[in-house]
Amino acid sequence: MSLQTPPVDVLKVLDFHSSPQGVRKAPGLCAVRRGSKPDVAFRVDKTAQISAPTRQLFPGGVFPEDFSILFTVKPKVGLQSFLLSVYNQQGIQQLGVEVGRAPVFLYEDQSGKPAPEEYPLFRSVNLADGKWHRVAISVEKKTVTIFVDCKKKVTRPLARGDRAVINTEGITVFGTRILDEEVFEGPCFGGGDGADPGQALVYPESCCES
Repeated sequence: MSLQTPPVDVLKVLDFHSSPQGVRKAPGLCAVRRGSKPDVAFRVDKTAQISAPTRQLFPGGVFPEDFSILFTVKPKVGLQSFLLSVYNQQGIQQLGVEVGRAPVFLYEDQSGKPAPEEYPLFRSVNLADGKWHRVAISVEKKTVTIFVDCKKKVTRPLARGDRAVINTEGITVFGTRILDEEVFEGPCFGGGDGADPGQALVYPESCCES
């Protein structure tokens, strides 16, 4: 039996539309869309402090074992910082997406796997080049794949245990991680998390039309 978790709009849960401190609306990726309004993004600066109990993202208390993370960002040039961090109730970071010159996918299951030196690193991908990028990260079984700008880029092993669990009793932090000095700066929109890793395979079809 599989537990289906509906997609989560992270920016909505974190209430970006109310423009919290350090967040303001900005032009998005697509200034022109056929048949719809232009994109609206949210520009995040270093004063932003945005977090919420992870249970608000997953009210059922279950973080899916296989999942995808979708986001569109334009990080500050040369930046290397965490876009999203998920902690358990002991303050241990279980999941993180670090964007920048060489993105990193941090993942630590209930058994502490994988070890930090085994975190998937995507050296050939530069998201901090001053351009907008559509990114999808698909986690399925013991692999993680990154798609950038509608193209499959790299698949890396994810040395987690069988039946890996991410605890939902802690907090989710946007734009940094606890005690980090580096903070995500730049516009973003469309942040989401879904239980279907195949979403990342479908995601490139929604590319911008000008």
